[in-house]
Amino acid sequence: MRILRPLKHAMFRILPSVALLGMAGYFWTNTLEGDRGRLAFESRKSVLEQLRLEKIAAEAERTTWRRRVAALRTQSLDRDLLDERARALLNFSDPNDLILLYPPNQKLF
Repeated sequence: MRILRPLKHAMFRILPSVALLGMAGYFWTNTLEGDRGRLAFESRKSVLEQLRLEKIAAEAERTTWRRRVAALRTQSLDRDLLDERARALLNFSDPNDLILLYPPNQKLF
């Protein structure tokens, strides 16, 4: 019994420190690797940047489509342009047509 008493006192002195150190380690690990930790933050930040780029591309496409739709409204309908687009989409041409090719970086629509 006398032999275990010093060991028991040492355990009661060390046990709170070990418990607090374990809790600190748990929180530190979750700070880095948890669902809302530093690594998850960096991952979400890269996903957010990718979504921003997709949004910019979608807005550019939306602007293009708005321009195309505006060209088809009756107030601004250009019959020659409509005829040209119909022939291009249907892959038809008239033998009297003059075909002008645009460079790839210069789009008509």
